[in-house]
Amino acid sequence: METLSLDLYDIQGNIMKNYAESGFIKARYLFFKIINGSEGRCFIKGVLGYITSAAPWTGGAEGSAGVPWPTATTNIAFTYNGLKTLGISVQTLQSFPDEFIIGMRGRRSILGDNGSSDPEHWDPVFHKDIHIFISIEGPTEKAVEDRYNKIMEVIAEHHIKGVELLDGHRAEKGEADKPYQDASALYEDGLPTAKEHFGYTDGISNPFFKGMTAEMGELAGGGKKNNKGTLGYGNPELDSTWLPLETGEFILGHMDEAQEYPVGPMPPLMAKNGSFLAYRKLHENVGKFNAYLDKTAENFPGGKELLAAKFVGRWRNGVPLTTFPNETEANALSKQRHAAVAAITLATTDEDKIRAQEAFRLINKKFQAFDYNQDINGGRCPVGAHARRANPRGALEFGHEKAFDTPSAVDNRRRLIRRGLPYGLAVDPSSNDGNHGTIIMTIHASIKRQFEFVLQQWINYGNDFKLANDKDPLCGNHAEIEGKGDGRMVLQAGKVTDAPPYFLSDMPRFVETRGGEYFFIPSLTALRMIADKIVDPT
Repeated sequence: METLSLDLYDIQGNIMKNYAESGFIKARYLFFKIINGSEGRCFIKGVLGYITSAAPWTGGAEGSAGVPWPTATTNIAFTYNGLKTLGISVQTLQSFPDEFIIGMRGRRSILGDNGSSDPEHWDPVFHKDIHIFISIEGPTEKAVEDRYNKIMEVIAEHHIKGVELLDGHRAEKGEADKPYQDASALYEDGLPTAKEHFGYTDGISNPFFKGMTAEMGELAGGGKKNNKGTLGYGNPELDSTWLPLETGEFILGHMDEAQEYPVGPMPPLMAKNGSFLAYRKLHENVGKFNAYLDKTAENFPGGKELLAAKFVGRWRNGVPLTTFPNETEANALSKQRHAAVAAITLATTDEDKIRAQEAFRLINKKFQAFDYNQDINGGRCPVGAHARRANPRGALEFGHEKAFDTPSAVDNRRRLIRRGLPYGLAVDPSSNDGNHGTIIMTIHASIKRQFEFVLQQWINYGNDFKLANDKDPLCGNHAEIEGKGDGRMVLQAGKVTDAPPYFLSDMPRFVETRGGEYFFIPSLTALRMIADKIVDPT
């Protein structure tokens, strides 16, 4: 099979790499407002040297391809109004997709941001004019702080008054709002985990597409099912049942699954190797979740942890329920992954880090290299479980595997790259108060076809799963009246289990939106064009 070579030095690193898997488990997210376009371009020129590309981290040894392992990563993206303020021409601005132009707040009805998730309840910063987004990730708080200081020094050293760091990120009760959003992996027994505040291991599976290298992800489970009997990705050693997705599903200027080029801005050089990002700050109602789980588990025959696994489709340790229905086996596998995550963080040399990553990928493959072909009816993993709704893995064909012979198979066109980390601490497991949750960033070539579709049709509606209007149990925007939710879920019986179906009801809203926005991630080439004001739509 034909492979694709990408210019990894031109693509921003957060598109191709999940930094957390390299031990970059601390983060700081910054929003800026551009008051003066000329000074805004000066600021971009000043931070260009800090932007992390997708070039491989090889330690920078003489004669090796790649760059030294960074002390911290930095990536940048822009809103529509940010590009407008920077002086991008009207022709180029009008060539962007409508959903990006309108912005996340304007698309709230499509995204289900109502009730307690309505923009009126968002953090104050999201009520301001956000133009630039800069993300910083590092292995330690000091590494992140040092890079943050370097970014802010650009403003001071160049006497830039036309770029303002926006405050208004919600802090703990009684504290002043912050000028940035901190995020971090959660810790257990002094070691970092991949868990979020409900106790689930998160961010396990990401798409694998043409042009990615082995250290960037896992083909099996990350790609698309291959039912044509050909070898995967031109390499007989790779799993022949999986093929990489087309690059254009995630990066502009390349062919997508429909054998078309995704809609991007003009001129083509502005779009090529860029992508779109959806940023969401999600508050987790830990008290509501724990109370509902405890109460419902009293009558559930499988016990509390099995019930929690049914909500998501994975045990809370991240092991997929459809292939590991036994909790003991799942726990044993989870311990191996937990140790592998810790080994990456504790590695001190570039060589040790690379070896630790390789060991982690071998274990992580078991967490994502699966489908639902042997569990179509949902007897193990419910059809409406969160992980199955967000990435159906062909299950929407309900057993008709030949549907994958067409390049437009529905779920191949809805895949999302996931980035982000938890924020805050849920100190009281019985309380919903506090400032804690997850920063979720999704990256894709089409905001509308991928991010918005998944949220509107699969998370907040159930018809594609033959579940009428039942919503995602964990992330659905369940309505609440007088403290009682309207969320429902069916735990199906099936051929692989003797258990009867089980019905859940009265689910409250467990996750609330606290803010968000749409951004364009330009290539390094486009970033220089923006900084030099040489974007010519003709």
